[in-house]
Amino acid sequence: MKPYSFIANNRRPGFRFCPRLPILLGAVWLAGRAWGEGTEPAAGTPPPALVVKVTRADLCKELTIPAEFHPYMEVELQAKVAGYVKDMNVDIGDRVRAGQVLATLEVPELHNELATALAARQRAEADGKETHLAYARLLAVNQEHSHLVAQQDIDAAEAKDLEAEAARAGAAAEVEKYESLLQYTKITAPFDGVVTRRYADPGSLIQAGTSSSSQARPLVRVSDNFKLRLDFQVSVDYVKDLHVHDPVAVRVESLNNKEIEGCISRFTHEVDEQTRTMTAEIEVTNADLELSPGMYAKVMLKVERRNGVLTIPTEAVTGDREKCTLFVVGPDNEIAERTVVLGLETPGEYEVLSGLNEGELVVVGARSQFQPGQKVTPRPVPSLSER
Repeated sequence: MKPYSFIANNRRPGFRFCPRLPILLGAVWLAGRAWGEGTEPAAGTPPPALVVKVTRADLCKELTIPAEFHPYMEVELQAKVAGYVKDMNVDIGDRVRAGQVLATLEVPELHNELATALAARQRAEADGKETHLAYARLLAVNQEHSHLVAQQDIDAAEAKDLEAEAARAGAAAEVEKYESLLQYTKITAPFDGVVTRRYADPGSLIQAGTSSSSQARPLVRVSDNFKLRLDFQVSVDYVKDLHVHDPVAVRVESLNNKEIEGCISRFTHEVDEQTRTMTAEIEVTNADLELSPGMYAKVMLKVERRNGVLTIPTEAVTGDREKCTLFVVGPDNEIAERTVVLGLETPGEYEVLSGLNEGELVVVGARSQFQPGQKVTPRPVPSLSER
């Protein structure tokens, strides 16, 4: 009979016996035993302790502040003269250039007044020419025959000449006035931007917006959205940490958490008495108009900066940070309890004000396994800056 023939012939339906199975199971058991024995510390060896080295790093606290985008410039264009809308050349969403004609007003009476002013200027120029020639003739005669013309006549002619010159200047100013008013019938864009509102259509009567108290209706609103202002409020506690050109990160959640790098452009230098905050501003370029005024964003502002300070990871601190004690592993691999004073706290590290020196090893993790004076085997863990 062949080996294992009895077992092979009496196996259960669906079960296929492997002749090498006992050998494989034995090998696995022996390997597991050998591995387990290798991981256990040898008799008399100090237990391992996870430690981290005290290092120097730059720390800061990061604030997340809500913010809102605003146009860099925005204006509602009103007419300086009253009239009817003749042409409306733009609509909402149109991009416009500085100096582009957006709308044209029809003011027929201005053309009549300009024609009247032109005629008055022409008449004043003619009168001025006549009086000037008369004055010049008297002067010429007086130079040749000094006793033929009375000085009184010469003075009177000079006065009329000056009066005519003044009338001519006044008539010219009147012409310039109506020419300027006619220029105001063309509503032009003051800067490059986007038309965000349209208030009038062709045929609408527009009143002159001559004062801030006027109820005149504007024609369009133009916003410079190619560069936006991102305004945010900073608590009075961190006003001292604000500096122009400080880098900041901006996250726009409505654009799939798009990240934008910027810097502080300006701030008000004045704290609001009611909110105890100060407004700061970031300029954000928006050439493709991906961002829109009114969108919300989050500004990640770094404050309370500490450069080159001693740091330890937060895992090394347990309990009350006001009365903090740590386990330090000395050069002889013996644990000593040390009282430390902590400063700035960040999500991953603490600033060490006193109690530790650079390069010392601090125990991280569970401290209940160790006691002061105990010998351990240090197992270094990378610090946060090294990870």
